[in-house]
Amino acid sequence: MTIAYSWLAQYIDLIETPDETGKILTSTGLEVEGIHDFETVRGSLKGLVIGEVLSCSKHPNADKLSLTTVDVGESRVYPIVCGAPNVAAGQRVIVALPGTTLYPFSGDPFTIKIAKIRGEVSEGMICAEDEIGLGKSHAGIIVLDRAKVAHLPNGTPAFSYFQVASDSVFEIGLTPNRADAASHIGVARDLHAATGRPLRWPSVDAFKVDNHDLVIPVEVENAEACPRYSAVTIKGVTIGESPAWLKNRLQSIGLNPINNIVDITNFVCHEVGQPLHAFDAAAIAGNKVIVKTLSKGSKFVTLDGKERALATEDLMICNTQEGMCIAGVFGGLRSGITELTKDVFLESACFSPDYIRRTGMQHQLKTDASFRFSRGTDPNITVYALKRAALLIKELAGGKISSDIVDVYPSPVTNRLITVKDRNVNRLIGKTIPREEVFDILRRLDIEVTEKHDTHYVVSVPPYRVDVLQEADVVEEILRIYGFNRIQLEERTGTDFLAAFPDQDIDVFKRSIAEMLVANGFYEIFTNSLTNQAYQKGKELGLEGEPVEILNKLSEEQGILRQTMLFTGLEACAYNFNRKQRSIRFFEFGKTYHLVGEKYLEKEHLALYMGGMAEAESWQVKAREVNYHDLAQQVAHLAEKCAISITQTSKLNDPLFDYGTQFMSGGNEMGKAGKVRTSLAAGFGLKQEIFYADLNAPLLFQSANPKFDVKDVPKFPEVKRDLSLVLDKRVEFEEIKKLVAETEKMLVKEVTAFDVYQGENIPAGKKAYALGFTLQDETKTLTDEEIDKTMNKLMTAFESRLGAVIRK
Repeated sequence: MTIAYSWLAQYIDLIETPDETGKILTSTGLEVEGIHDFETVRGSLKGLVIGEVLSCSKHPNADKLSLTTVDVGESRVYPIVCGAPNVAAGQRVIVALPGTTLYPFSGDPFTIKIAKIRGEVSEGMICAEDEIGLGKSHAGIIVLDRAKVAHLPNGTPAFSYFQVASDSVFEIGLTPNRADAASHIGVARDLHAATGRPLRWPSVDAFKVDNHDLVIPVEVENAEACPRYSAVTIKGVTIGESPAWLKNRLQSIGLNPINNIVDITNFVCHEVGQPLHAFDAAAIAGNKVIVKTLSKGSKFVTLDGKERALATEDLMICNTQEGMCIAGVFGGLRSGITELTKDVFLESACFSPDYIRRTGMQHQLKTDASFRFSRGTDPNITVYALKRAALLIKELAGGKISSDIVDVYPSPVTNRLITVKDRNVNRLIGKTIPREEVFDILRRLDIEVTEKHDTHYVVSVPPYRVDVLQEADVVEEILRIYGFNRIQLEERTGTDFLAAFPDQDIDVFKRSIAEMLVANGFYEIFTNSLTNQAYQKGKELGLEGEPVEILNKLSEEQGILRQTMLFTGLEACAYNFNRKQRSIRFFEFGKTYHLVGEKYLEKEHLALYMGGMAEAESWQVKAREVNYHDLAQQVAHLAEKCAISITQTSKLNDPLFDYGTQFMSGGNEMGKAGKVRTSLAAGFGLKQEIFYADLNAPLLFQSANPKFDVKDVPKFPEVKRDLSLVLDKRVEFEEIKKLVAETEKMLVKEVTAFDVYQGENIPAGKKAYALGFTLQDETKTLTDEEIDKTMNKLMTAFESRLGAVIRK
């Protein structure tokens, strides 16, 4: 948001420099991110003066040049060689003396120097409009109207004649909760609170109704979306260019002047924070304004010439036949102010932030009006803003106020009453502030103390402070005006209890997990906890609880807190694949949020995402795509790293996955891993298969920094044996491993499946496993008899327990 220093000074005395004022604003919470200079003319005509041509004669050595002498109000005259065809003695002109830097309409600045031109000395330049940035013409020098400059002596600075304005402009990083400060008077209010200097509101006492020649009734059908609607008519206006002061005000904050009526509505919006809209009264069919929603899919052409399909919750300002404006967002093409407009219907309303946010996002429209309405405007300022604008229109465009003010306000918004306890003020601020000083700060903030008691008091908060909702908010207001810098830290800090460093440092262990994943080719990502409800709306995804909705959401795309890590991760995958990345390996530590009944839950997760190529193709390795087993291997590494024993696995039945595995450890779910459902991935524009693991972070961290026993390498050798089994198709490898562990715990150190086959020579409903066994006795060398005995024992168990057929 931009605020101009000189504009701000209209409403409060500013004795500080712009830099000093910026520091005060930042200390109150309106962070000034930068200050830049504004000039209506580049260079502000600095160094240029009004002069008079005393003499003019032909240059002896050049047909197209003239020798002039010019009086610029000094004790001597200046000789200047001029090439303009229209230069003549007696003219009042604009002169650039040596040392003056000129900023032309196009091109780089240049500095005037004393020079010899065709043998004649020239000590300056008589300027054309393009040479000093006033226009594009280079047909000749600027010749001033003698009658208009008769009162100005030679040597008068040119910027005073041309009314060139310059200013310092603050770039304020306005937080979403501070809608009250989205105007010059809003910022002046904070300066008033910080300095105690009086605040000056422009007077509207001169407002009066001239006649009742243009009465346009208003009907509000949707009072929820439009709590208050105020309007007035002005008849007989003349559309034209705005005066220099108004154009300069708007240009200083980056707005382009359009015409006097539209410029006034923009000016008042940035002055008091109340958006206005002016309609051509001749375009109001049926001579009636109706505030309502239209049926879904209704077509409406906005000011930018685009035809838009309306949603059912798009609030519209309509006449009796059609929509004229998307309320609080954007005007219509056929009802706006044009050069032919004679009568104006002026609107000043308060719209529901929820409706405006949804409509703005629906149509991807961001305007000065929607910026303010979507954050919440003051319902009690609509009439004041209307009077202010109407008086300016009368002053700058003529016309007569031709109706009483229409004010549809069925349920007036009252002040909020909040109880504040003294001990909470002192506790939260960290310092005891005298009560009278607190009350003085609240008074300067327009927060009235209505009741005073020994231990607490009651305050009345005006509706325009949409961010002050509870006791802690009031304390924050006190603190930001009292000054964060006035809260001193003690030289020594202490606590009631000093705890020893924990044996299990979760942060250190988390970092070690991250380092392990990075070493395996993963990149850590950080995604937003806010996500788009559209990702899950209408889909049966089996997510825990209900989504946690954001009350003051910036957009629908960030409208809820995530219930799963998947969607924000898929956004990151899509972003990278769309930029020609061939391999994705991401991990993220994050939280999900759930509303279960009336309780809010937070859960920590470690999420892994894999997709694309498993490794780069080379002459040594043939390229292949990532598959489920690549992900499962990483899950196994993590379990080992965290000293977690995966005691059970089962086929995953989860709507987020096409297939996968659920991992259990001692009755607790360690997590799940599998291939992301194709339709979900496609919703993000992903054509690649994405493999995703969602792991229970608290379970991973419960044995943070586990201790591992280190043993000598066994002296006695391992023995490898292979075995081929034909089993029912339903038997999974996990059942085989479990049976091996139950049958022979001592000698079998490891069992692996190095091949699984279904097809020719294997009966229907069966599959063949090729298993590898590692046997070892750490106290002696195994004999052939012991090895055979162990393998026979295993084969018997496979045949009896699993119905296996041993393949020879």
